[in-house]
Amino acid sequence: MTHSAQQMLQQAIGLPALDRAALIEGLIASLDKPDDTLDALWLKEAEDRMNAYRAGELATVDADEVFAELGRDT
Repeated sequence: MTHSAQQMLQQAIGLPALDRAALIEGLIASLDKPDDTLDALWLKEAEDRMNAYRAGELATVDADEVFAELGRDT
């Protein structure tokens, strides 16, 4: 961490809790930039899966079965 970043951190630590929380939210939001390429890939994946489901090419599992499996001790 740079010296200026360390100074900012020390200043931020001195802020009231609500201000620190707002600062954290703003910093995290600044890191979470949309990625059009990744979004397009996920859209294609979702469409491919839906098409496979509609064509009967995709095995499905009932939600109750999935949740029961998740609740089991492994």
